[in-house]
Parts: sequence; structure tokens; C-alpha cells
Amino acid sequence: MGQKILMALNRFDIGGAETHVVELSKELQRRGYEVILASSGGAYVAELEALHMRHVTVPLDERSFIKMYRSKRLLKKLIEQERPQLVHAHARIPGFLCGLLQRKMKFPFVTTAHWVFYTDTLLRMLTNWGQYTIAVSEDIKTYLMESYHVPESQIVVTVNGIDTEKFSPDIAKESMVRELGLDASAPIIGTVSRLDDSRALCTRRMIAVAPKLAAAFPGLQMLIVGSGDVFDELKAAAEEVNRTIGRRCIVMTGARTDINRLVAVCDVFLGVSRAALEAMAEEKPVILAGNEGYIGIFSEQTLDTARESNLCCRGCPSLEEDALIRDVTDLLQASPEERAALGRYGRELVLKEYSVKRMADDCERAYQMAWKQKK
Repeated sequence: MGQKILMALNRFDIGGAETHVVELSKELQRRGYEVILASSGGAYVAELEALHMRHVTVPLDERSFIKMYRSKRLLKKLIEQERPQLVHAHARIPGFLCGLLQRKMKFPFVTTAHWVFYTDTLLRMLTNWGQYTIAVSEDIKTYLMESYHVPESQIVVTVNGIDTEKFSPDIAKESMVRELGLDASAPIIGTVSRLDDSRALCTRRMIAVAPKLAAAFPGLQMLIVGSGDVFDELKAAAEEVNRTIGRRCIVMTGARTDINRLVAVCDVFLGVSRAALEAMAEEKPVILAGNEGYIGIFSEQTLDTARESNLCCRGCPSLEEDALIRDVTDLLQASPEERAALGRYGRELVLKEYSVKRMADDCERAYQMAWKQKK
């Protein structure tokens, strides 16, 4: 094997940052690196271990002093045993703990900023951006420079790289339709997200507008994929809506890793960031909607706005029910040819600008800079 990289992440559940690390790790392994993973576990661990990547369970998703102290000890032991050529941390707690260890152990250390953290004095003290920081969008680069005074020379901007063979318009949907008991003759609106309170606004709005959309489009179904700390609350709300409508309109699957097969059944997809890009790679019409704002139907007209925030809607108007109903209605009333054109445009953009190759190239550039600095 080639050089050894330790990836430290809070957890490997459904989410944009988690999937980013999964795809990056796969590509680095293809390039000859040996990738070791440290996290609290999650849905993607089995998939990575099946590819012969070693995963070590470390409670990196909890901020309590006891858990962080234990995590630091476990990471120190792991680094001493494995002697990785570089440590790559994702998220605040892994970055902070690896940063503490790096001061004494002097290993090359890189982080990735996947989103903008809430910043106050205490949390600022729990943040370490490493020797070099990889930002997944230009606005996150600006945030790093303005909020943490990270020098521009220490930031590499990358993208959320999408596996366009895995996420393809050629994926058959019949088996998933049967598995979930869906009606392929009626419209299916889907979303994929980690269902924590900080990420679940789109799902909340979907559940809230379901009765109106179901009345306008007989047989309409909503597919919600993901789990998190508000899953039970949202599932109870969805079941109440289903009782009100009088049929099984909203389907919640919980955490799944076969996202490409689930996206394949959707006629319209709602979401942000990596999830939206994966749907675009499958030529699905996409509505960009999330906790940080609302852009609406993705098209050539909204590309510049979407690109500025890595399709996360930061700085855009808030997600409101009326706008969501309007845009879902417009897409479902559009002709098949109009929806197909939107889908093709999205996939062409992913192929051109959001490849896994570019994401790995950018990471390797940051690695080389860290190695050069150590020498």
C-alpha cells in the first residue's frame, strides 16, 4: 500500500459531510493510499469495511469532557500504532482533538470545512483548522478568513465530488418501487437528509404542505430518507398527515446507504448540497431548499446563486411553505420534456464541475503542501 491517511470524522451516518468522506476515501484508496477511519460509527461503516478500510470506533460525536478525553486517548493510541503519514479531520471535535495531538506528535495535519460553524468564544476555542484547510465552497473560504483569520495561502477550495457512475439516470427503479410499496404511476417527491434539527427544515416543510399537494395531485407520494435526533418527531407528524389524507402519502425510510436507488424513484427532488448534486447526477429536477435558505428550482437561471454557497442556499430567502408549493406545482405541471431538460442540465453540470477526481486532486494538493511544510 501507499501512504497512510487517517480520516477522523464525528460519525458515518447519512449526511453531506459523511458522504463526502466516503467518496473521498474510496477515490484515495483507488489511487493507492491506505485509508484508516476513526468515528463513532454509523450507516456507512459496513460499506467502507467491505472495501478493506479499517474503521476504529472513537466517540467523536459527543462534546462532553469525559468523551472528548477518551477520544483523545484513543486517537493518540491509534496514531502511535498506525503512524499515518497524514491526519485529515472533518468537523469541529475531530479537528480540535487531532489539533491538540498534532502539537506534540508533529504529524502533517489537514482539515476540511464542510459548513459554517456557529461561532462564539468557547466554540472558537474548540476549533482547529490544521496546517491547511480544505473548504468545500468559496463562501466557506471567505468565512474561514473573516471569522477565524485563516490565511488565504492555507486554504484549498474544493467541491463535493459525485460518483456519476453510481448516481446515473440509467439506474432502474422498479425494485425500489416494489420494496417501498410505491405507486410509480403517481408523482413521487423525494428528499435525503440527516434529520437533526439543524438540517431538517426542508423535511418539516414537506410534511406541512403534503395535504395541499396531495389534494392538487391525486396519488402524490413523498419519500423522506435519513435519520437523526428529530426522526421520531417527524415520523409522528408524517403519520398524522397520512391519517388526515386517508392514505400512505409520506414514506420515511430511516437511514439508508443505497441512496442512488432511492433517488431513482423520484420525479422531483428537494434538498441541498451533496444530496442535490447526487439527484442532479441522476437527471432529476431539483428544488434547492434547506435550513439556510431557499433558491427554488435549479436551472441555468439560478446557477450562479446556487454555486456561491455550494448549493446550500446560504444568504438566500428563508424556506417558506408557499414558495415550496408553488415550485413543486410548477415542476409537476411542466411537460415531461421540460423536466427532462432540467435533469440533463443538472447532470451536465455535475460531470463538468463536481467530479470525484477533482475533489481528490484538491485534497492531494493540500496533502502535498502539508508534507512539504513538515520537510
